[in-house]
Amino acid sequence: MLRVGLTGGLASGKSTVAEILRGLGAAVLDADEIVRALYREGGAGAAAARELFGDTVLGLDGRIDRTRIAAIVFADPAARHALEARIHPLVRAERGRFFGEAEKGGARVAVVEASQLFESGTESDYDRVVLVVAPEEERVRRWGAGGGDPEDARRRIAAQIRDEAARERADDVIFNRGSLEELRRKVTELYWHWTA
Repeated sequence: MLRVGLTGGLASGKSTVAEILRGLGAAVLDADEIVRALYREGGAGAAAARELFGDTVLGLDGRIDRTRIAAIVFADPAARHALEARIHPLVRAERGRFFGEAEKGGARVAVVEASQLFESGTESDYDRVVLVVAPEEERVRRWGAGGGDPEDARRRIAAQIRDEAARERADDVIFNRGSLEELRRKVTELYWHWTA
């Protein structure tokens, strides 16, 4: 089974690539879904955030507010690193379970979509790392079209690894600056190359 790490900056199109790969037959796990589960009430991520940042990360309902956490960690690299040091090992363990289940299920390709793949230093856990890139202004536009604040998008992009540095560490790079059909063609060609 080929273990693939799929990454890319904010609004680069990596989730769309993941869905195309799923449609082609790959087993797919979204690492951000794992993180969301960790931040739910009673989760290990929620406990870590409260230990690190106190009640400032709680919403009016007393639960973890991921928007407040994002405001802290995207403004303070030391705070981001402290939280990542607690969260990344938990995500890694869940990813290992996913790969085991995918292999038992007979998957030829198993993909983990992870926005922080390079930042967490886990690229060696995969057979191939795929990077999705798109022009920064297009990414900011997409974020805004989805209801996000463009300035928030720029802060998040600035906190992520730069595309140039990421390209040097990736095995495959998908440039997402055309139509959905063009993206589908690129992803399909890559998938068939892996499974040929």
